Amino acid sequence: MSETPGSNERPDVFHTIAPTAFDVVEKPRSAWEKFADKGAARKLVLLAVIGIAWEGYARWLNDPLVFPTLSATVVTFFSSIASGELPQAAWFTIVLLLKGYAAGLILAGLLTALASATRIGADLLETLTSMFNPLPSIALLPLAMIWFGLGDASMIFVLIHAVLWAVALNTYAGFCAVSPTLRMVGQNYGLSKLGYITRILIPGAFPSILTGLKVGWAFAWRTLIAAELVFSVSSGSGGLGWYISQYKNQLLIPNVFAGLLTVILFGLFVENVIFKTIEARTVRRWGMQV
Repeated sequence: MSETPGSNERPDVFHTIAPTAFDVVEKPRSAWEKFADKGAARKLVLLAVIGIAWEGYARWLNDPLVFPTLSATVVTFFSSIASGELPQAAWFTIVLLLKGYAAGLILAGLLTALASATRIGADLLETLTSMFNPLPSIALLPLAMIWFGLGDASMIFVLIHAVLWAVALNTYAGFCAVSPTLRMVGQNYGLSKLGYITRILIPGAFPSILTGLKVGWAFAWRTLIAAELVFSVSSGSGGLGWYISQYKNQLLIPNVFAGLLTVILFGLFVENVIFKTIEARTVRRWGMQV
C-alpha cells in the first residue's frame, strides 16, 4: 500500500495563551521607600532630629549662659551674617586654610614622588611619617610663634604639618596598591613617564588619594580653628576662632554657638558637596566604588 508523500507529517498545533498569564506585575514604590533611598533626605531628617533634641534640651536646662537654644543661636547667626561680622571672620579663616592646604598638598606631592621614584625616598617618607604623623599639629604652635611670629606664616606652618603626612601617606599607599595588570597595560602602551603617572598611577590610586585629601582637610580645619583660638588675633584680623574667643570672653554664648554652627556648616558643605562631587565624577564613575 503506497503512501502519499508528506502524509505522515504532524500538523502544526497552535495554543492560545492568555496574555495575563505571565505578566510581570510591578509593584509601585511607596512614598516612604522613595524617600528612604535618598541619602540627602535621610541626612536632613537626622539633622532635624538633632535640632529638635538641641532645642528641647536647652529649654529644659533653661540656662542661656551654659547652653542657648537652637532658635536663639539661629537668630544670632543670621544677625551676625547681616552685620557682616561672621562672613568676614569665615572668609579670613577659609583663605588661610586654602593657603596652608595648598602648600601641604604641594609638599605631599613632592615627597610622594620621591618615595615612588627611589627606595631612599620611600624610607624617608616612612621614617618622617612615623616621627611626625602622631605629633599633634597644635603642639607645634609654640615653636611656630617663636620662628614666624604672630602672623599668617605661623598658621600656614601648622596647617602644612596637619595636611602633609596624611596626604603623602595615603597617596603613596595608593600607588603601591595599584594593580600590576594596570601597570603592565601602561608599559605595553608605551606611555611616557608623565603619561604613566597621570593615566595609570593616579587614577588607580585615586580612592586612597581622595581619602588622604579628606583626612588632611579635616586635620587642617580643626587645627586652624584651635590655632586661632590660641592666637586670638592674627595679623590684625580675626577668623572664626577669634570670633568664638571674643564672644566667649564677653559671655555672649549665643554668638559663640553661632560661630561653632558656622564651623559645622562649612564642614558639612565641604564633605557633602565638594568631596561628594569629586567622588561621584571620579571613583564612582570609574566603577571603583559602589
